[in-house]
Amino acid sequence: MVQITYRDALRQALIDAMEADERVVVIGEEVGRYGGAYGVTKGLIDTFGGDRLIDTPISEPAIIGAAVGAAMTGLRPVAELMYVDFLGMTMDQLTNQAAKIRYMFGGQIGVPMVLRTQGGTGRSAGAQHSQSLEAWVMHMPGLRLVMPATAEDAYHLLRHALTMPDPVVFIEHKALYTRKEEADLTTAKRPWGKAAVRREGQDVVIVTYSRQVHYALEAAEALAKDGIEATVIDLRTLNPLDMETVIEHVEKIGRVAVVSEGPMTAGVAAELAARITEECFDFLHDPVIRIAGEDIPISVSQELEAGSVPSPALIGDAVRRLLS
Repeated sequence: MVQITYRDALRQALIDAMEADERVVVIGEEVGRYGGAYGVTKGLIDTFGGDRLIDTPISEPAIIGAAVGAAMTGLRPVAELMYVDFLGMTMDQLTNQAAKIRYMFGGQIGVPMVLRTQGGTGRSAGAQHSQSLEAWVMHMPGLRLVMPATAEDAYHLLRHALTMPDPVVFIEHKALYTRKEEADLTTAKRPWGKAAVRREGQDVVIVTYSRQVHYALEAAEALAKDGIEATVIDLRTLNPLDMETVIEHVEKIGRVAVVSEGPMTAGVAAELAARITEECFDFLHDPVIRIAGEDIPISVSQELEAGSVPSPALIGDAVRRLLS
């Protein structure tokens, strides 16, 4: 067990993967000399050189297009986008090419690449740099989607992503990079695609992922003071989606809140609520409630930004209303 930040766990995962497999390269804006927009690749160029830490022009379509081609011809590229908000510019390369190559070529070739990017609020970065766009990726068949909440998962899920035969989108929450935790970097506790039950209680199930896991756990501690015990499930990956773990706990408890930082309308929370309702209908005591972001652009104001996405207090209040 080591004390390590989320950022350093990601860096260590890249180091270990690059040492283990010379096909792993990193490509993106300022990933080499500068060390990445959020410092994850800092110092790697000194160890692995400019041939494996490749600084690119400011062109997200070029970054992802080059990564797709590199992956198809034998490398395992890690393409870094500074912000998930730039995903829209790469949609042809990512969703029409990377996601579909294996199907278009009858399984003869895949695209073993990882797209690393960051999303979410918490830095007053404004409407164009603070979005949660995981629903876009979750909607597209052929893409795996990872959203780790802990340093330990950041390490192990990234290492596993770099062994996958097909493209993985790996979204890191910008507010988690400096979070320091105790982590075991030697042995993964859970297999790929398996959710983690972070807390167990008998009154309500809270299903979430990424930074909202920590908010849900804070809310659960506050709820416990009122005699309400919550189970908190961290999905870890949104594709594959571990509905088995969710169903197991929902069937025992019968009340569910799903939490997402993304917008309420047509978002991840909506998909989770629909799936849980369809697959657990006979066991639900009440409708599944969604706790999600407002359907508005994110403000640069700290107060408005914080108020536009779920908080521990909001999660707690919503759960109290569900159980009242």
